[in-house]
Amino acid sequence: MIDSMRLEQICREAGYMALSRWPGHGHALESWEKEPGSPVCEADLEVDAFLRRELGSLLPSAGWLSEETRDNDKRLAKGLIWLVDPIDGTRDFIRGRSGWAVSVALVSGGRPLIGVLVAPARNGGEVWSATAGKGAWRNGKRLAASTRRNFVGARVPAHDLSKEDRDLTKVEQPNSIALRVAMVADDQADLVATLRWGYEWDIAAAALIAREAGASVTDAFGKPLAYNKRDPRAFGLLVSAPGIHAAAVERLAERAARLS
Repeated sequence: MIDSMRLEQICREAGYMALSRWPGHGHALESWEKEPGSPVCEADLEVDAFLRRELGSLLPSAGWLSEETRDNDKRLAKGLIWLVDPIDGTRDFIRGRSGWAVSVALVSGGRPLIGVLVAPARNGGEVWSATAGKGAWRNGKRLAASTRRNFVGARVPAHDLSKEDRDLTKVEQPNSIALRVAMVADDQADLVATLRWGYEWDIAAAALIAREAGASVTDAFGKPLAYNKRDPRAFGLLVSAPGIHAAAVERLAERAARLS
């Protein structure tokens, strides 16, 4: 069995490493675009290398899939795999904003087994964690997801809402999709939805945290998510209070079909 305390310690150390390079504390940082609209910085690569070394030592048998490492098909033959985003929310990180997190998940048989998010720049430092079947936690507090049943007025992390969604309520939107999902787990939001192709490493840890807190977690069409696929993408993400999930799927159905 994996040493969960050591795993959390490694993730905390990765968070502190990122924080030591964060422009929000006045540190100089080199950044560039991997491709148009996809920023990366020195800290992404440093944290990625640290996590690959430490997590590989913790569980040598596990495969590896990370945003900042070239994919290797050998992972597909592994029963266990680490899914890592060394800094989820790089835009906020580069701009000196706090809406970023280190995201680490251990996936077993295509499903998240353990998930950890570390957001050291938020509220004096946040550590979110979950183990399948054992609940979800933030800084030692057990999480309980939103129980909202009325779709209209649902809280959504967003800077703006489209015309057809203005019956919803905007709340704070960190750049990190993982942190937005965690907000549903902690009853800070009722709904997070995306209508674009996204990667497994962005969502694996947060999706487990939300699910263990009692939220409904699916793709944009309401179907279950799977991990360690040959193509590590899924179209859309929908995380919500269980009582509004069906209404959210219905609200998004036409747009999801058109955009997928």
